Formats: sequence, structure tokens, C-alpha cells
Amino acid sequence: MENRSSGIVVLTDGQCRFCEATLAWVQKKLVVDAIAFQEADLEQYGLSYEACSQALHVVNAGKVYVGSDAIAYLLGRRGNYVLGFIVRASGPLGRSGYKWVAGHRNTWVIKLATRLIERSL
Repeated sequence: MENRSSGIVVLTDGQCRFCEATLAWVQKKLVVDAIAFQEADLEQYGLSYEACSQALHVVNAGKVYVGSDAIAYLLGRRGNYVLGFIVRASGPLGRSGYKWVAGHRNTWVIKLATRLIERSL
């Protein structure tokens, strides 16, 4: 059997429908080991439950990317270089946008975005 592991571990919120939908979209073009942080052995990554409950974490080659940096990293690895660059280059704006989405997952805007992503899969 072929090992399709990329070495990229994505610690996502397994209770967030938006998170799961966007991860499925990422996985259409990028192989990642997706683990709900609630079920992960976080110590092996040097992470805490508290930290992972606050933001998406991506681990690859001993490096940890958090929040908007994790999004930018995944976009770039997925082949969406321009969008990844925009998220990274936007700095505080990108971080604020990430925090806004994370804090508003139950609003109609994010629920609508989730449905649109799910339909595109």
C-alpha cells in the first residue's frame, strides 16, 4: 500500500463545520494528516489543548504555523500561491480576519460560506 502522508499535520477543530469544510477543500489538492485537536496527542507536537482551541495549527518538518500563518502555509502548499502570499503579506489585517472568522463561526455569514464550500466539494 502506498504511503500518501505528506508529513503535514493539521490540527483542526473537529467540532467546527466551517473548519472541516475548508479542510476538505484543502485536501482536494494537498495530502495532509488531519487530526481533530480534541483527539490528538498534542504533547508530541509541543502544543497545548488551550492553544489549539484558540487557532488552527499546522505542523511540518518541526515547524508550527498558527492561525492565519497556518492558512497561508496550506494555501501555498495547495498551489494557491497568490492567495497564500496575500494572507501572509496582509500581516495584522490577515490575523484580524482570521480571528474574526474564528470568533464568528456561528453567524449566518460563516454558515453561508460553509454551505458554499461544501457544495463546491
